[in-house]
Amino acid sequence: MRKVLLLSALLLLGLIGSQFLPGLIGPAYATVADCVRIPTMAGLAFIMIHVGYEFDIDQSNLKQYGWDYFVAFTTASFPWVFVTLYFVFVLLPPGTWGTLAAWNEMLLAGKFAAPTATGVLFSMLAAAGLSATWLYRKARVLAIFDDLDTVMLMIPIKLLMIGTARQLEVIVVGMVAMLAVAYVCMHKIRIPVTWPWVLGYAVGISGISEVIYQGSKLMDESVPIHIEVLLPAFVLGCVIAYPKSAAKDGAVTSDSHHGYPELETPSERRVAAVVAAVFMVLVGLSMPLITSGDSGGQGGAMAKAIEPTFHGGGSPAAVSAAAGIGAAQQIGRITAAQPPMGWGLIALHVLVITVISNLGKMFPAVCYRKEAHWRERLALAIGMWPRGEVGAGVLIISLSYGIGGPIVTIAMLSLALNLLLTGVFIYTIKRLTQPLPAYG
Repeated sequence: MRKVLLLSALLLLGLIGSQFLPGLIGPAYATVADCVRIPTMAGLAFIMIHVGYEFDIDQSNLKQYGWDYFVAFTTASFPWVFVTLYFVFVLLPPGTWGTLAAWNEMLLAGKFAAPTATGVLFSMLAAAGLSATWLYRKARVLAIFDDLDTVMLMIPIKLLMIGTARQLEVIVVGMVAMLAVAYVCMHKIRIPVTWPWVLGYAVGISGISEVIYQGSKLMDESVPIHIEVLLPAFVLGCVIAYPKSAAKDGAVTSDSHHGYPELETPSERRVAAVVAAVFMVLVGLSMPLITSGDSGGQGGAMAKAIEPTFHGGGSPAAVSAAAGIGAAQQIGRITAAQPPMGWGLIALHVLVITVISNLGKMFPAVCYRKEAHWRERLALAIGMWPRGEVGAGVLIISLSYGIGGPIVTIAMLSLALNLLLTGVFIYTIKRLTQPLPAYG
């Protein structure tokens, strides 16, 4: 567990830096934020390529993946629904409950609770020595589907905010095409897999994603095209063929990296550990600035400066210009009108939001009864709890649309609390699964 403690400390270090660096550096932080965002994307891509190595599909039994997708859909949607309902019926005045603008804003603000921190989770589970377990293999499937669901569910939210847009169609088509490539070419393309090459692939994927994003902003700032690096990096890992020697000797298994003997060398392990450590710091640095009262001022400036991995729409002015007169002009008015809240009450809401959002991730605990012991299933559900870079990106999108006030502050603090508790979650998982009674 020493690796887990180290990674947790690095997360904390990055989170502390995200709160103090903007004040210390001032306006120049926009440049620093770019220096944080781009390596974060590359680090996530590096990790997800490795995850793709270990992913294989039994194409003769596709029904099991349909069930996995449904379970992952619940882990993405239940926390979102629970938090949104809490925001509306607890934090908003009754007079706003029936307004479309209030529901639009809360649906977006509550979305931070949906995505599992995929890169953080895989790094932590590997550091805890769980990469060869049923838990890791199942968490790998659910977490990836979870994040894909989050990205997909952001599309109808944007439709509510700004109306229809061709760019959103491009994103959907691109995601479907990549998934099709992963299925058809699963471990069939033979390219190098050692760390210098993989780092180059990761940087290339991040660079292409950034170029597409920035280019689409020049055409229409209100609805940029951005394919989250998580999916193309994962697909690349999936299509890379196992070495001929490993396949011939029967070394290809579902355990971590067993199909790629090159990845078991000390240098490969060392580089993977360094990338995971740097990624943890960068995820912490990507967190939004936590402020009390009106988040639309200082927090909004931070949103414009940071623009993390999960890119969102443009400024409220750009949104209104693109959507014309309509619901988009109402964005941010409900939350911006909320009065400031004391820190004691904010802390109470943070704890409640954190609990109910994590309860929303618990459905896997009652599934897979024929596959695993109840302790493994409970550990799997807890494994879905960590939040990270994608959830922070959703909050940045909220700020960019003008959503602010105590609600966004509560969401930010809940995200930060979950991030800080990641080490505790992994320790709990380790305790639940070791020693584990024989099952089946």
